[in-house]
Amino acid sequence: MRRRAALAAGAVLLLSGCTAATGGTGLPEATSGQNYIDGDGSIVTTPAGKRTEPVEVSGTGVDGETIDTADLRGKVVVLNTWFADCGPCRAEAEDLEQVWQEYRERGVQFVGINTYDSADRAKAFQRRFGTTYPSILDADSGAAMLALRGVAPNATPTTIVLDTEGRVAARVSGIVTPITLSDLLDDAGATPAAGTGA
Repeated sequence: MRRRAALAAGAVLLLSGCTAATGGTGLPEATSGQNYIDGDGSIVTTPAGKRTEPVEVSGTGVDGETIDTADLRGKVVVLNTWFADCGPCRAEAEDLEQVWQEYRERGVQFVGINTYDSADRAKAFQRRFGTTYPSILDADSGAAMLALRGVAPNATPTTIVLDTEGRVAARVSGIVTPITLSDLLDDAGATPAAGTGA
C-alpha cells in the first residue's frame, strides 16, 4: 500500500511539473529550458549540388486541414518547429510572421511544426502572436519530426528551408533573425521582389 501511495504521489508531482500556469490568453507562462533544448544559433547551408533527396513532411493542421510538403513542390518552404510555452519560440514568432508576409507572394510557404500542444493551445499562441501561416500538430504522432530525423536537431525552435525541389537548403538551430531568414530564402530560390531587377 505504501508503495502504491508513493507511486500515486509521484505521478501527481510529475503531472503538476508538466503543467504550466496560464494567463488570460489561455497560454502557459514561457519556460526557460523546460521541455526543449535551446539552440546554439548555428546556421548550416547546403549548396544546390550537394542537396540530397526531398524531405516530405505531412500531418493535420491546427484547423484540421491536411498539410503535405509534397503538395508545395515548386515553392521554397520554411519549416519551423515550436510549441506554446517555449520562450525562444515566442521571441521569434513576430519576426517569422513579418518575413512570411514579405515572402508569401514570392513563391514561399511557411509551415510550423508544433511538437507539444493541443489544437486549442496552438490556436491561442497564434492569436496572441499574430501568426497566420499553417502549423502541423505533431504531439500525438511525432510523424513530422520523424520525417526530419537527421535533418532537424532536438533544439526548439529549429528553422529548416527547403528549396523548390523539397531538398534541405539551410537549417538554423535556435532563434532565426529576419535578415538571416530572408537571405536563406533568396538563396533557396524565392522569387525576386518586384522592382529589384533580379
